[in-house]
Amino acid sequence: MKNIAIIMGGFSSEYKISLISGNVVYQYLDKKKFNGFRVHIFKEKWVYVDANDAEFPIDKNDFSVTVNGNKITFDCVFNAIHGTPGEDGLMQAYFELLQIQHTSCDYYQAALTFNKRDLLSVLKPYGIKSATSYYLNKGDAINTDEIIAKVGLPCFVKPNKAGSSFGISKVKTIAELPVAIEVAYKEDNEIIIESFLDGTEVSVGVINYKGKITVLPITEIVSDNDFFDYEAKYLGKSQEITPARISDEMTQKISEIAKRAYEILRMRGFSRSEFILVNGEPHMLEMNSIPGLTAESLIPQQAKAAGISLEDLFTNAIELALPE
Repeated sequence: MKNIAIIMGGFSSEYKISLISGNVVYQYLDKKKFNGFRVHIFKEKWVYVDANDAEFPIDKNDFSVTVNGNKITFDCVFNAIHGTPGEDGLMQAYFELLQIQHTSCDYYQAALTFNKRDLLSVLKPYGIKSATSYYLNKGDAINTDEIIAKVGLPCFVKPNKAGSSFGISKVKTIAELPVAIEVAYKEDNEIIIESFLDGTEVSVGVINYKGKITVLPITEIVSDNDFFDYEAKYLGKSQEITPARISDEMTQKISEIAKRAYEILRMRGFSRSEFILVNGEPHMLEMNSIPGLTAESLIPQQAKAAGISLEDLFTNAIELALPE
């Protein structure tokens, strides 16, 4: 039996969702193959949490835990941390140094995909389209006229490195822009301001399934709110339709682009990319390397539509990560 540490929590606003994702992985882990260990990673503590919610500190020197005098080491880590430090490369680099296998992509890919600005600029030369954008770093002078001249109205103000739509605002008038910038700076010290893309929003999961890069059925997102924000994602304020109500040709086109992005970036593990279709052209918004794994999340919905159970999905991720 392999010992699997399921890491969850993290240092960002997304920690609650990560705890739910991690517990879903723990629940659906194949108990015949794996011993699952829930490991909470927070700034103030790294602990293994047992079935009775007792906590045992993790030894960061070798990522082990001692329970009742027995030292436990892990064969593989299932990474379910959304946001920092699980999705931005920090945990990946740490495990690389300790030579511990994990289910996520490598540290460089994690850092790159976590940074919307850098991700989109790396993919641009390959013909992958994105919105017109304007970047700000904390402390930069804010010239609202210049920003609007470039991206137009309405526009979106987003933290460059944050997930679950925290800190995002849709700006409809020039007067709203400074407030939206303040909100985004609460989540990150870098901001991306993007032109509004009017079209159908879709989400595409790409995974390595049994050694083959596989594009999952595409989900169409119809938000009750102004955009696919936190409420729409987690509080039921959206319709998520899988497979998406788009033509076979468009399905093919998006699938090819999502797969190409996965291959160009040399991704491993899970990835979920968001696109908006404008005049028949998919425009990429972002790519998530640790997408949500709650029962309501998109990747589990897409896997189900592809006939892949959660147990299969999680077993596959671990088996691909383990050395032969």
